[in-house]
Amino acid sequence: MTELGEYLKSRRAVLRPADVGLTSTGVRRVPGLRREEVALLAGVSVDYYGRLEQGRERTPSVQVVDALAAALRLDDDGRAHLFALARLTPRAARARVSERVEPGLLRLMAAWPDNPALVYNRAYDILAANPLATALFGDLGAVGNLMLLVFNDPRARAFYADWQEVAADSVAGFRMAYGSAPDDPRARAVLAELLTGEDFLSLWERRDARRKCLARKTFCHPEVGTVTLNMQTFDVRSAPGQELIVYDAEPGSPSADALALLGSIAATSAERG
Repeated sequence: MTELGEYLKSRRAVLRPADVGLTSTGVRRVPGLRREEVALLAGVSVDYYGRLEQGRERTPSVQVVDALAAALRLDDDGRAHLFALARLTPRAARARVSERVEPGLLRLMAAWPDNPALVYNRAYDILAANPLATALFGDLGAVGNLMLLVFNDPRARAFYADWQEVAADSVAGFRMAYGSAPDDPRARAVLAELLTGEDFLSLWERRDARRKCLARKTFCHPEVGTVTLNMQTFDVRSAPGQELIVYDAEPGSPSADALALLGSIAATSAERG
Protein backbone atom coordinates (compact mmCIF):
# COMPACT_ATOMS: atom_id res chain seq x y z
CA MET A 1 0.00 0.00 0.00
CA THR A 2 1.27 3.50 -0.87
CA GLU A 3 1.31 6.59 1.36
CA LEU A 4 -1.64 7.86 -0.68
CA GLY A 5 -3.56 4.65 -0.06
CA GLU A 6 -2.73 4.65 3.65
CA TYR A 7 -3.90 8.23 4.02
CA LEU A 8 -7.18 7.57 2.20
CA LYS A 9 -7.82 4.55 4.39
CA SER A 10 -7.03 6.48 7.58
CA ARG A 11 -9.34 9.38 6.67
CA ARG A 12 -12.12 6.95 5.76
CA ALA A 13 -11.75 5.23 9.13
CA VAL A 14 -12.37 8.37 11.19
CA LEU A 15 -15.67 9.27 9.52
CA ARG A 16 -19.04 7.89 10.54
CA PRO A 17 -21.94 7.59 8.09
CA ALA A 18 -23.78 10.31 10.02
CA ASP A 19 -20.84 12.68 9.44
CA VAL A 20 -21.56 12.66 5.71
CA GLY A 21 -25.34 12.41 5.90
CA LEU A 22 -25.59 8.66 5.27
CA THR A 23 -27.67 6.13 7.15
CA SER A 24 -25.77 3.17 8.60
CA THR A 25 -27.15 -0.20 7.45
CA GLY A 26 -26.12 -3.77 8.22
CA VAL A 27 -23.24 -5.01 10.33
CA ARG A 28 -20.14 -2.88 9.84
CA ARG A 29 -16.96 -4.97 9.95
CA VAL A 30 -14.63 -1.95 9.76
CA PRO A 31 -14.61 1.41 11.56
CA GLY A 32 -15.63 4.47 9.63
CA LEU A 33 -16.99 4.58 6.11
CA ARG A 34 -16.99 1.66 3.72
CA ARG A 35 -15.03 1.91 0.47
CA GLU A 36 -18.23 1.90 -1.56
CA GLU A 37 -19.61 4.82 0.47
CA VAL A 38 -16.54 6.97 -0.22
CA ALA A 39 -16.67 5.97 -3.89
CA LEU A 40 -20.32 7.00 -4.14
CA LEU A 41 -19.73 10.36 -2.50
CA ALA A 42 -16.72 11.04 -4.74
CA GLY A 43 -18.44 9.87 -7.93
CA VAL A 44 -15.87 7.17 -8.80
CA SER A 45 -16.26 3.41 -9.16
CA VAL A 46 -15.72 1.17 -6.14
CA ASP A 47 -13.09 -0.78 -8.09
CA TYR A 48 -11.14 2.39 -8.92
CA TYR A 49 -11.25 3.64 -5.34
CA GLY A 50 -10.12 0.24 -4.07
CA ARG A 51 -7.12 0.33 -6.42
CA LEU A 52 -6.19 3.77 -5.06
CA GLU A 53 -6.20 2.49 -1.48
CA GLN A 54 -4.28 -0.65 -2.42
CA GLY A 55 -1.63 1.29 -4.35
CA ARG A 56 -2.47 -0.35 -7.68
CA GLU A 57 -3.55 3.04 -9.06
CA ARG A 58 -1.00 5.81 -8.51
CA THR A 59 -1.98 8.61 -10.90
CA PRO A 60 -5.43 9.96 -10.05
CA SER A 61 -6.51 13.13 -11.84
CA VAL A 62 -6.90 16.52 -10.18
CA GLN A 63 -10.70 16.13 -10.49
CA VAL A 64 -10.66 12.75 -8.71
CA VAL A 65 -8.44 13.97 -5.86
CA ASP A 66 -10.64 17.06 -5.51
CA ALA A 67 -13.74 14.87 -5.25
CA LEU A 68 -12.08 12.54 -2.72
CA ALA A 69 -11.04 15.48 -0.55
CA ALA A 70 -14.65 16.66 -0.52
CA ALA A 71 -16.04 13.17 0.14
CA LEU A 72 -13.67 12.66 3.07
CA ARG A 73 -14.45 16.13 4.50
CA LEU A 74 -10.79 17.15 4.54
CA ASP A 75 -9.87 20.58 5.81
CA ASP A 76 -7.46 22.82 3.88
CA ASP A 77 -4.36 21.17 5.37
CA GLY A 78 -5.69 17.67 4.79
CA ARG A 79 -6.65 18.56 1.24
CA ALA A 80 -3.19 19.97 0.53
CA HIS A 81 -1.60 16.83 1.99
CA LEU A 82 -3.78 14.58 -0.18
CA PHE A 83 -2.74 16.49 -3.30
CA ALA A 84 0.91 16.28 -2.26
CA LEU A 85 0.67 12.50 -1.84
CA ALA A 86 -0.91 12.28 -5.29
CA ARG A 87 1.93 14.47 -6.61
CA LEU A 88 -0.50 17.08 -7.82
CA THR A 89 -0.91 20.80 -7.22
CA PRO A 90 -4.29 21.55 -5.63
CA ARG A 91 -6.52 23.88 -7.56
CA ALA A 92 -8.09 26.74 -5.65
CA ALA A 93 -11.32 25.89 -3.91
CA ARG A 94 -14.28 27.33 -5.76
CA ALA A 95 -16.25 30.11 -4.18
CA ARG A 96 -19.71 29.12 -3.07
CA VAL A 97 -22.40 29.94 -5.60
CA SER A 98 -24.22 33.14 -4.73
CA GLU A 99 -27.72 32.68 -3.35
CA ARG A 100 -28.64 36.15 -4.61
CA VAL A 101 -30.31 36.55 -7.99
CA GLU A 102 -29.51 39.83 -9.73
CA PRO A 103 -32.40 42.34 -9.58
CA GLY A 104 -32.16 42.86 -13.35
CA LEU A 105 -32.72 39.16 -13.97
CA LEU A 106 -35.66 39.13 -11.55
CA ARG A 107 -37.24 42.03 -13.46
CA LEU A 108 -36.71 40.22 -16.75
CA MET A 109 -38.33 37.04 -15.44
CA ALA A 110 -41.29 38.99 -14.08
CA ALA A 111 -41.80 40.55 -17.53
CA TRP A 112 -42.50 37.12 -19.09
CA PRO A 113 -46.22 36.59 -18.43
CA ASP A 114 -46.40 33.63 -20.83
CA ASN A 115 -43.20 31.81 -19.87
CA PRO A 116 -42.55 30.02 -16.57
CA ALA A 117 -38.96 30.77 -15.52
CA LEU A 118 -36.83 29.90 -12.53
CA VAL A 119 -33.20 30.16 -11.36
CA TYR A 120 -31.40 27.40 -9.46
CA ASN A 121 -27.85 26.78 -8.18
CA ARG A 122 -25.40 23.84 -8.39
CA ALA A 123 -27.26 22.10 -5.58
CA TYR A 124 -30.51 22.56 -7.55
CA ASP A 125 -31.97 24.87 -4.90
CA ILE A 126 -34.63 27.12 -6.45
CA LEU A 127 -33.37 30.68 -5.90
CA ALA A 128 -36.12 32.54 -7.78
CA ALA A 129 -39.28 31.81 -9.78
CA ASN A 130 -41.59 34.12 -11.69
CA PRO A 131 -45.37 34.05 -11.00
CA LEU A 132 -46.17 31.61 -13.82
CA ALA A 133 -43.47 29.16 -12.67
CA THR A 134 -44.82 29.43 -9.13
CA ALA A 135 -48.30 28.62 -10.46
CA LEU A 136 -46.96 25.72 -12.55
CA PHE A 137 -45.20 23.99 -9.65
CA GLY A 138 -47.85 24.92 -7.08
CA ASP A 139 -47.36 23.34 -3.66
CA LEU A 140 -44.43 21.32 -4.96
CA GLY A 141 -42.43 24.53 -5.23
CA ALA A 142 -42.34 24.68 -1.45
CA VAL A 143 -39.87 21.78 -1.49
CA GLY A 144 -37.35 24.39 -2.65
CA ASN A 145 -34.94 21.98 -4.37
CA LEU A 146 -35.53 20.40 -7.77
CA MET A 147 -33.62 17.19 -6.98
CA LEU A 148 -35.37 16.62 -3.66
CA LEU A 149 -38.69 17.39 -5.35
CA VAL A 150 -38.14 14.71 -8.01
CA PHE A 151 -36.86 11.98 -5.68
CA ASN A 152 -38.14 12.69 -2.17
CA ASP A 153 -41.68 13.96 -2.76
CA PRO A 154 -44.09 11.17 -3.80
CA ARG A 155 -46.32 13.71 -5.58
CA ALA A 156 -43.61 14.20 -8.21
CA ARG A 157 -44.44 10.88 -9.89
CA ALA A 158 -47.91 12.17 -10.70
CA PHE A 159 -46.77 15.71 -11.51
CA TYR A 160 -44.20 14.62 -14.12
CA ALA A 161 -45.91 12.46 -16.75
CA ASP A 162 -42.52 11.09 -17.82
CA TRP A 163 -41.02 10.78 -14.32
CA GLN A 164 -38.43 8.13 -15.24
CA GLU A 165 -36.99 10.31 -18.00
CA VAL A 166 -37.04 13.41 -15.80
CA ALA A 167 -35.31 11.51 -12.99
CA ALA A 168 -32.52 10.19 -15.24
CA ASP A 169 -31.93 13.60 -16.82
CA SER A 170 -31.89 15.30 -13.41
CA VAL A 171 -29.27 12.91 -12.02
CA ALA A 172 -27.02 13.34 -15.07
CA GLY A 173 -27.25 17.13 -14.75
CA PHE A 174 -26.64 17.04 -11.00
CA ARG A 175 -23.54 14.85 -11.47
CA MET A 176 -22.20 17.36 -13.99
CA ALA A 177 -22.78 20.26 -11.60
CA TYR A 178 -21.39 18.38 -8.61
CA GLY A 179 -18.31 17.32 -10.55
CA SER A 180 -17.52 20.96 -11.33
CA ALA A 181 -17.54 21.90 -7.63
CA PRO A 182 -17.35 18.87 -5.30
CA ASP A 183 -16.30 21.18 -2.45
CA ASP A 184 -19.65 23.04 -2.47
CA PRO A 185 -21.09 22.28 1.00
CA ARG A 186 -24.72 22.64 -0.04
CA ALA A 187 -24.29 20.32 -3.06
CA ARG A 188 -22.60 17.76 -0.79
CA ALA A 189 -25.48 17.95 1.69
CA VAL A 190 -28.09 17.45 -1.03
CA LEU A 191 -26.12 14.52 -2.48
CA ALA A 192 -25.88 12.84 0.94
CA GLU A 193 -29.64 13.13 1.40
CA LEU A 194 -30.36 11.81 -2.09
CA LEU A 195 -28.07 8.80 -1.64
CA THR A 196 -30.40 7.43 1.03
CA GLY A 197 -33.01 6.71 -1.68
CA GLU A 198 -32.84 3.62 -3.91
CA ASP A 199 -34.21 5.34 -7.03
CA PHE A 200 -31.54 8.03 -6.95
CA LEU A 201 -28.80 5.58 -5.98
CA SER A 202 -29.45 3.29 -8.94
CA LEU A 203 -29.27 6.23 -11.38
CA TRP A 204 -26.22 7.76 -9.66
CA GLU A 205 -24.33 4.48 -10.07
CA ARG A 206 -24.79 4.71 -13.86
CA ARG A 207 -22.43 7.73 -13.77
CA ASP A 208 -24.18 9.57 -16.61
CA ALA A 209 -23.11 13.22 -16.77
CA ARG A 210 -24.48 15.82 -19.16
CA ARG A 211 -25.65 19.38 -19.09
CA LYS A 212 -29.27 20.26 -19.59
CA CYS A 213 -30.18 21.37 -23.10
CA LEU A 214 -33.35 21.87 -25.13
CA ALA A 215 -35.90 19.32 -23.90
CA ARG A 216 -39.60 18.78 -23.47
CA LYS A 217 -41.43 18.03 -20.27
CA THR A 218 -45.03 17.06 -19.71
CA PHE A 219 -46.65 18.20 -16.47
CA CYS A 220 -49.94 16.94 -15.04
CA HIS A 221 -51.29 20.05 -13.36
CA PRO A 222 -54.24 19.66 -10.96
CA GLU A 223 -55.99 22.81 -12.27
CA VAL A 224 -55.29 22.96 -16.01
CA GLY A 225 -54.54 19.33 -16.86
CA THR A 226 -51.71 18.09 -19.09
CA VAL A 227 -49.18 20.70 -20.19
CA THR A 228 -46.24 19.86 -22.50
CA LEU A 229 -43.54 22.53 -22.52
CA ASN A 230 -40.22 23.08 -24.24
CA MET A 231 -37.37 23.88 -21.88
CA GLN A 232 -34.32 26.07 -22.46
CA THR A 233 -31.46 26.34 -19.94
CA PHE A 234 -28.98 29.23 -19.76
CA ASP A 235 -25.91 29.94 -17.62
CA VAL A 236 -26.24 33.12 -15.55
CA ARG A 237 -23.03 34.91 -16.50
CA SER A 238 -23.24 37.38 -13.61
CA ALA A 239 -23.37 34.54 -11.05
CA PRO A 240 -21.34 31.47 -12.09
CA GLY A 241 -23.02 28.30 -10.87
CA GLN A 242 -26.55 29.66 -11.30
CA GLU A 243 -28.73 28.52 -14.21
CA LEU A 244 -31.93 29.94 -15.67
CA ILE A 245 -34.68 27.66 -17.02
CA VAL A 246 -37.35 29.09 -19.31
CA TYR A 247 -40.37 27.06 -20.46
CA ASP A 248 -42.61 27.71 -23.46
CA ALA A 249 -45.51 25.98 -25.19
CA GLU A 250 -45.92 25.41 -28.93
CA PRO A 251 -48.04 28.30 -30.28
CA GLY A 252 -51.68 27.36 -30.87
CA SER A 253 -51.35 24.05 -29.02
CA PRO A 254 -53.63 22.79 -26.21
CA SER A 255 -50.64 23.26 -23.91
CA ALA A 256 -50.44 26.95 -24.88
CA ASP A 257 -54.12 27.31 -23.99
CA ALA A 258 -53.53 25.51 -20.68
CA LEU A 259 -50.57 27.76 -19.89
CA ALA A 260 -52.66 30.86 -20.67
CA LEU A 261 -55.40 29.58 -18.37
CA LEU A 262 -52.83 28.93 -15.65
CA GLY A 263 -51.60 32.51 -16.04
CA SER A 264 -55.12 33.83 -15.63
CA ILE A 265 -55.67 31.72 -12.53
CA ALA A 266 -52.36 32.95 -11.06
CA ALA A 267 -53.22 36.59 -11.84
CA THR A 268 -56.69 36.28 -10.28
CA SER A 269 -55.20 34.64 -7.19
CA ALA A 270 -52.62 37.43 -6.88
CA GLU A 271 -55.33 40.10 -7.12
CA ARG A 272 -57.39 38.40 -4.42
CA GLY A 273 -54.29 38.04 -2.28
